Amino acid sequence: MGFDLVVTNGIIVTAGEVLALGNEIGVKDGKISCLGTALPRAANTKVVNAKGGYITPGGVDSHVHFAQDNSPTGDDFTSGSRSAIAGGTTTVIAFASQLKTETSVIPCITEYHTRAKNQSYCDYSFHLILTNPTKEIMETEMPLLITQGITSVKLYMTYEPMKLGDSQLLNVLMGARALGFTTMVHAENSDIISLITDRLEAAGHSAPYFHAISRPQIAENEATYRIISLAELTDTPILIVHMSSEIAMKHVRKAQTRMLPIHAETCPQYLFLLSERLKGTEKDAFEGAKCVCSPPLRHDPKDLEAMWQGIANGTFTTFSSDHAPSTYDHAGGKKLGLKDGIMRYRNIPNGVPGVETRLSLLFSHAGREKDSKLSLQRFVQLTSSDPAKLYGLEGTKGNIAPGYDADLVVWYPEAELKNGVTIEQKNLHHGVDYTPYEGMTVKNWPRYTILRGMVVWDRDGEGIVGEVTEGKFLKRNKGRIVVGKMGGEVNGMLKGEREFWY
Repeated sequence: MGFDLVVTNGIIVTAGEVLALGNEIGVKDGKISCLGTALPRAANTKVVNAKGGYITPGGVDSHVHFAQDNSPTGDDFTSGSRSAIAGGTTTVIAFASQLKTETSVIPCITEYHTRAKNQSYCDYSFHLILTNPTKEIMETEMPLLITQGITSVKLYMTYEPMKLGDSQLLNVLMGARALGFTTMVHAENSDIISLITDRLEAAGHSAPYFHAISRPQIAENEATYRIISLAELTDTPILIVHMSSEIAMKHVRKAQTRMLPIHAETCPQYLFLLSERLKGTEKDAFEGAKCVCSPPLRHDPKDLEAMWQGIANGTFTTFSSDHAPSTYDHAGGKKLGLKDGIMRYRNIPNGVPGVETRLSLLFSHAGREKDSKLSLQRFVQLTSSDPAKLYGLEGTKGNIAPGYDADLVVWYPEAELKNGVTIEQKNLHHGVDYTPYEGMTVKNWPRYTILRGMVVWDRDGEGIVGEVTEGKFLKRNKGRIVVGKMGGEVNGMLKGEREFWY
């Protein structure tokens, strides 16, 4: 049998095992054909030598914001996907956002197809941000989107232009259960945030640091408990995005121990950055705007450690970048919050860049060493296999097994990078002018990124070697539950009580 590509001399890591050195990956027509030893080579077989490094599945980043109208100085699909492959991510799921004034979701989906087609270095799909869930949309358009391979929605409990009330949330959750689409939720209490923000501003506290003060953990804790309760009431699986609070995480963990299908996501900023970063410097009093994101960076190193515990113990199903950048030194970017010398954090676009640095930051803490915070298999689960399962890509993405797309990351053997890699803006490939991780050292970085059998990133060679037209839209299946199960009864309700009103 003639393979198009053989990846050899590496240690293969999947969600379930670490294979001994000597196993090879044979690729044919963009798919993994087999794993074995001493695979045959034809005259035209390309060979990638991993040189003893680890080989993991291509990253699946299920939470990125590309080409968003509310972030005109951020990344489009070209720059965002270029950054993705340079960091080992071969699949991104971005957001097509409905406006509250729109009575149909079809136009925004059509528009995002236009923004992405032939403009992505990696494979991609869309979640729908649903802000006006009319009866017509829920009954007619959502079933249509599922047939088109868009099988997930995101709901907001905060942000005035996007937030839904509890009754709207309940209606969408019931629709999600009936149709089988995956529901993501941004859980923060909008009224708490609005009240504190107004009072802070009235007191003259409007510098970037006060963004963290305006969104206390209790706002996340309350909303998390509330959305879990609504999900339990309607027997609907959910994923709570970008979690940052230990108490909120404990709400999730408690629900999971009761076998409720409650999934959770966290992001690099909640493992590595603290609210001190929101303070300015002597050189630039506004520099903290670079790290304004929501939920905000938390105050105490214990908050970071709590998120690491959730990473290690299985509370978190996915580890995503929430890549949502805006250019810092631009009047239409982060400096929207600086006018006539006055800082107003409420006007600063939310979000930080991170799609390129996501995998290396986490991989640096994965392994078998005593100071490792998670296993290599857990790294694969969080960054590839579990997001693929949850969002309907199982069987295609997120695993190194026959029949899957040949999406691979080849890492350096650690002996080759004894001093690690220092993250520097000048070496990154996104379209904005900073990284919040500037100066941090990671232990490793992808040597090669392989997309469907094609080497698209070669760090030792020319860097980006893929073409901007190589990314394909992924028509996703319905996702599956990774944690818990449906069908449970609600505490305090009679068996079958839902049937009277559901």
